[in-house]
Amino acid sequence: MESGIRKARKAWDEPGHAHFLSYSCYRRLPLLTRDRTRRWVIDAMQSARREHDAPLCAYVIMPEHVHLLLCPRRPRYEMRRILAALKRPVATAAEAYLLERGEAAWLERLTVRYPTREVFRFWQPGGGFDHNIFQEKTVAAVVENIHANPVRRGLVGCPTDWEWSSARFWEGRRDVLLAMDHPDG
Repeated sequence: MESGIRKARKAWDEPGHAHFLSYSCYRRLPLLTRDRTRRWVIDAMQSARREHDAPLCAYVIMPEHVHLLLCPRRPRYEMRRILAALKRPVATAAEAYLLERGEAAWLERLTVRYPTREVFRFWQPGGGFDHNIFQEKTVAAVVENIHANPVRRGLVGCPTDWEWSSARFWEGRRDVLLAMDHPDG
């Protein structure tokens, strides 16, 4: 059973700031290794950026976590709501898939039992990492850092070899899963 302690997400919902977000799969399990699951993440990013008017500038989907850079446009926004829009649809799709397939072992592994209820967990609880960015040079460094993740991990030789990131888009290629938005609108 999990302790009831959650890490507090320390960030500010400031107009004009970009947000570098990272969030992990439950217990850092490699739940994002299948194309099906990664497509759920892509779909959630597409939907969240439209629903919350939050342009998506960069992303990478790693086997057990996601990094992305969002630039909310609204004068008032709540990152916790944007995070929920990114995470909830994936968790819902994963649970439905496991139930439909009768994957009892995975359902058991991803279910947390409390005294009065059970909760399916695809993601680590809490807000993950959220860092406000307000300088253009920092945006470029964060995008480079996001794209370098699969290389640092030894998954590929160069960032554009990893299909599940925005590196190809920023290199001008057309074989991308999700087009990005420019940070300056």
